[in-house]
Parts: sequence; structure tokens; C-alpha cells
Amino acid sequence: MTEIIETAILGGGCFWCTEAVFSRLKGVLKVTPGYAGGNIDKPTYQQVCGGTTGHAEVNKIDYDPSVISYTDLLDVFFHIHDPTTLNRQGNDFGEQYRSIILYTNDEQKTSAERFVNELNANAEFKQPIVTEIKRLSAFYEAEGYHQSYYENNSGQPYCQTIIKPKLDKFRQKFPGSLKTL
Repeated sequence: MTEIIETAILGGGCFWCTEAVFSRLKGVLKVTPGYAGGNIDKPTYQQVCGGTTGHAEVNKIDYDPSVISYTDLLDVFFHIHDPTTLNRQGNDFGEQYRSIILYTNDEQKTSAERFVNELNANAEFKQPIVTEIKRLSAFYEAEGYHQSYYENNSGQPYCQTIIKPKLDKFRQKFPGSLKTL
């Protein structure tokens, strides 16, 4: 039997933080940090951080839809970052840290719009969601040192003070969705 693989592109601030969470989900096969949503080809980290490319830090999430759905990924996505702050997540600010969903097909677009509308209608957050929803035009993989950042640098201060607490909070909220590492 051939495994069906689908892809989601999501950006919710620093891609190191969200990669660490998404890589632990059952059904997620691979998470690749990168850049998307902007207007230049093959941007570098320095260019994206400079704020002139229009790109956001995102993660390309390859997943098995028979194990985890796109809607499940959206649920996790909206609970691991603040989708109500424009161009900011915690101490990170600039358009590269914006909340963004880059859909690859009309079904993803419809699901994302419906999900945001439901969250807003249910007042899930105190402020309206500002997450940008747009069609993916291109995804550019981030430099090698950004890949599996938490796994390779878990003892670093940023990982201990920012990423680890986010993982701990996630483990409490979604305990049944984690794979054994």
C-alpha cells in the first residue's frame, strides 16, 4: 500500500519553535524550516531578517492524512503561537515573524478560512485573528543550521527559555497527539 503524503506550509513566528512542536506530532513525517510568502527568489536568513523580502519564517510539514488531518495541524498551529499579534511573536518582531498559512490547494484555503472564522466566532482569543491566508507561490528551504534546530541545540539558552516551555505547554494541551521519540 502506498502512503499518501500531503504538505502544509505554516508560519507562526520563529521556525525553530514551531518545528520543534510539529516534528513531535503523530502522522508528521518531516518538518522543514524555510521561507515563503515574499517576493524574492532564494532568500537567505540575513535577507529575511532584514525585512525587505516579504518572506516569513515558515515550516513545510509533510504529513500522512490518514493519521493527522490538515484541520488537526491548524488546531495545533493556532495553539502554539499568538495569531492575534501582527508581525510579532514574543520578543521577535518584523514581518518575517507574522502568522501565515500558505495553502497549496483550494481545499486547504477553504479549511483555513473556515477554521479562522470559527475561532473568531467562538471568541477563542481575546483579539481578532490576524493570520494571513494566501496561496503558496514558492517555498525556500532554510540554511542547514536551521534544520532540526532544537534537536541539535536543546541545551542552548534560547532553546531552554523559549522552545522548551512551548513544548511543555504543548505536551499538556495535546498529550495524545505526540509520537514517541
